[in-house]
Amino acid sequence: MRFLFAAVAPLALLAACATTDGGSASRVTLPPGMGGSAYGAFLAGQGALNNGQGAEAAAYFQRAEAQGGAEAMIQDRAFTAAVLAGDIAKAASLAPESEEASEAAKRLGRLVKAVEMMAQGDGKRAHAILAGDGIGFPHRSAAALLAPWAAAMAGDAEGSIVRPLVRGDRAVDYFGQLGQAQLFERARRYDEAETNYKGLTAGDVSLDMVTLAYGAFLERRGRRAEAVELYDKALANAPGSGSVRAARERAAAGKAPPPLPSLKAGAAQAMVAPAAGLLAAKQDQLGLAYLRLALRLDPGRNDAWLMVGDLMEGAGDLEAARQAYSKPKPGAPEYNMALAKLAWSHQKADQPELALKLAADAAAAGDLEAQVTYADLLRVNERYAESAEVLSAIIARSDQPDWRLLYARGVAYERSGRWPDAERDLTAALEQKPDDAELLNYLGYSWIDRGERLQEALEMVQKAVAANPQSGAMIDSLGWAHYRLGEYEKAVERLEQAVELEAGDPEINSHLGDAYWKVGRRIEAEFQWRRVLTLDPPEKIRQEVEARLAGGLGPDGPAKAPRVAEH
Repeated sequence: MRFLFAAVAPLALLAACATTDGGSASRVTLPPGMGGSAYGAFLAGQGALNNGQGAEAAAYFQRAEAQGGAEAMIQDRAFTAAVLAGDIAKAASLAPESEEASEAAKRLGRLVKAVEMMAQGDGKRAHAILAGDGIGFPHRSAAALLAPWAAAMAGDAEGSIVRPLVRGDRAVDYFGQLGQAQLFERARRYDEAETNYKGLTAGDVSLDMVTLAYGAFLERRGRRAEAVELYDKALANAPGSGSVRAARERAAAGKAPPPLPSLKAGAAQAMVAPAAGLLAAKQDQLGLAYLRLALRLDPGRNDAWLMVGDLMEGAGDLEAARQAYSKPKPGAPEYNMALAKLAWSHQKADQPELALKLAADAAAAGDLEAQVTYADLLRVNERYAESAEVLSAIIARSDQPDWRLLYARGVAYERSGRWPDAERDLTAALEQKPDDAELLNYLGYSWIDRGERLQEALEMVQKAVAANPQSGAMIDSLGWAHYRLGEYEKAVERLEQAVELEAGDPEINSHLGDAYWKVGRRIEAEFQWRRVLTLDPPEKIRQEVEARLAGGLGPDGPAKAPRVAEH
């Protein structure tokens, strides 16, 4: 199980709308007798969306409209398919405007039109749309952030440095200040630009986007030492940032600073900010649409490609995810992370050797996150000693190692038979993060398995279950704690709950069989053990269960490896 990085939630709707070439999805076939009908084309368009063929879906919807279908509904679908597929030029031509079209589609259509105009260098017309009343909720913030860049494209110097404001929207305040700083620099109003940058970086922590923009400004002003100091401050809080580390190395070496972002690149940045906010709020479809708009303005925006890849991977569309992860090129700060993400996609496709090779190549460049990914993949592939070795090299570089690194190495040590080292790391991790349910469960179960500190371990897994009352794995740990304490009736109660939540887990079913045996419910125990054999258990569990079916349980019951709770 992956325990260092949160997985992106499945996004079935996005998978149905996002690929531009159909990927590996099945091709759409029109129903018999409907090849030339508007209804048949509409059904084929819906099928294409469901198969992830966004561009093909848009073509079918256009055909349905041309053949006299229900214009407003079909045009809405074709427009949406084109946006999510990343064909913004086509989407702009399909933007709904009729009275029958939905208001939501019309509002997004106006934003799409404005972005397409900016992509073509027509800032004047774009600004007229962005500054008008036609773009309302939920796109008002994006329009406000884009408007100054459109004004700059139109040659409106004063309009370009007007600070965007949307009442009550702190994101617009923050990112509007960043955009204004960059436009101040473009207008050679350097003092005002720096005032904005200092305000944005005044706290202990600032976003990489802001740190990189201010650092590049300092470098362009010939103030490399200050830029290095700024980068060092950011790395102290987020040592895994490959982009900031690359910027620091550039500034420290006296290399040429990056140029001021182009107007299109600045506008793309203005779209990435609200896209990230939408994704954080689980508004994934709209977030994807904003990322596609950003990439229309700046196709080289690697952070946007990585976010698109994460969305596609979460949706189960590995082909589309790999296309996105392949966009960053060697030498780009995001390249190693993209390679690591590609590695995970191959691991999920049962290609572990290729996954490990890609991850090793990424880790070799020294990127912290890529090295953690490599260690995690080694662990997933049960190469625990190698995983611990990689993590040890990372931990040695830090005076105060992150608790997640200690937890990861503790797991690797435990699985490779180095319990004293594992206990040290897990205990140190728990000192930093005393309320983490997964960590409480893992260390608590480890002690229970060894018959050590049983009462303390019981309290730890109780705390883990309280935080995650629907976790079958954690409830199983609690049940096994009662079992080890000889509280077999309590063990049965808890283990039955765990089986209800994780009915297909062979180890939990095996535990319940053990507990049934201890309370004298021998027939039910044998039933549970036989059920385990139908669940494709690991070989070790299979052998243990077969032995129990042959001879029952001894007085102390079997030992188990600690369970890692899955989310």
